[in-house]
Amino acid sequence: MQNKQKTLNLLGLAQKAGKLATGFDAVKISLSKNQAKLIFIGNDVSQNTKDKLNFFIRKKDVKLVDTFSSAEITQALGKERKLVSVTDSGFSKAMIKNLNEGV
Repeated sequence: MQNKQKTLNLLGLAQKAGKLATGFDAVKISLSKNQAKLIFIGNDVSQNTKDKLNFFIRKKDVKLVDTFSSAEITQALGKERKLVSVTDSGFSKAMIKNLNEGV
């Protein structure tokens, strides 16, 4: 299985485990509470959304991943989402490992 698919599968598992914040407002809250460990943003979202997110993420030690399209994120989660934060360090470490090995 490719690392890209493994990462998307882990994203789906994290959702089932309740370890995600989805949508701009939920991601913003997870950032403000220092719960966000990793953020996925669809590579096809508007520049305005990216700029808003970068404003909130600028002083945080959180990796931002824009490798996947919104459609891929939506398919992994089973509902339409373009922005997701992973709030569990175990899931985020596994996802980062897969991403570093090549997507």
